[in-house]
Amino acid sequence: MLKSMTGYGRSKLQFDGKEYTIEIKSVNHRFIDVCVKTPRNISYIEDKIKKIVLNSVSRGKIDIYISSANVGASTERIFINKELASEYIRQLQEIANENKLNSNINVVDILNFPDILISNNSLDEELLWESFKPKICEALEQFDAMKMEEGKKLCEDVLKRIEIIDKNLSIISRESTGLVEKYIVKLEARIKEILKDNSIIDQNRLAQEVVIFSDKSSIEEEITRLNSHINQFKQMINDSSTKGKQIDFLLQEMNRETNTIASKANCLEITKMIIAIKTELENIREQIQNIE
Repeated sequence: MLKSMTGYGRSKLQFDGKEYTIEIKSVNHRFIDVCVKTPRNISYIEDKIKKIVLNSVSRGKIDIYISSANVGASTERIFINKELASEYIRQLQEIANENKLNSNINVVDILNFPDILISNNSLDEELLWESFKPKICEALEQFDAMKMEEGKKLCEDVLKRIEIIDKNLSIISRESTGLVEKYIVKLEARIKEILKDNSIIDQNRLAQEVVIFSDKSSIEEEITRLNSHINQFKQMINDSSTKGKQIDFLLQEMNRETNTIASKANCLEITKMIIAIKTELENIREQIQNIE
């Protein structure tokens, strides 16, 4: 079964006094684009997460967000860079004096400046990754399950539409079998109307016109190819290895055959069926844009 490109997965992990929440979201994208955002102190695992995602996803824009919250005691310790803080204060006082401003400086404001707070970051990188890896996989499993469920709904919809196309093509095939005979009747009537007497119609000339019309209006090959594409489409939809791009290419071929039939068939009923087929093909194409 095909997968949708839209999905969501979530898992949680507690490590060294922090609770990490892992969220994976995806939307449609022509190619694959993976973006990982983590707290600064564990940013070194971003590439490892991206590799795991790339091994399981082939298309879509995937965003992985990891947030953290304190839930207990941690081995991490925070220090204040006093020398840098003093330099910030000195510079601020200097600016205040030069511009005759109030030089009252709040300690809390100083702590918000870059690199004032220093962490000893004593986390064991390997141990952290070993704890994160199964949780990443857990979120990916939820993510994948949602994509499969969405893909199932998409497949049900497009298969209904392909059945409508199949039925309309059967009508076109039936209507096309009598096109030449109908043309002969119309042509003879038109000739008699023009002659307006009992002149004998040149049967050789009539036969030539019929042959030319038959050659120009024959749509048997196009119907055969379109039938073949429909059968191939049904097989691809039920094949989990099929990619959205492959189906999109097949739809282009189906649309091409449909346009050829439309240009050849000189019949109002066939034209109606062609319009119905093209409408369904366009609807399917829009749905397939959601397939991974």
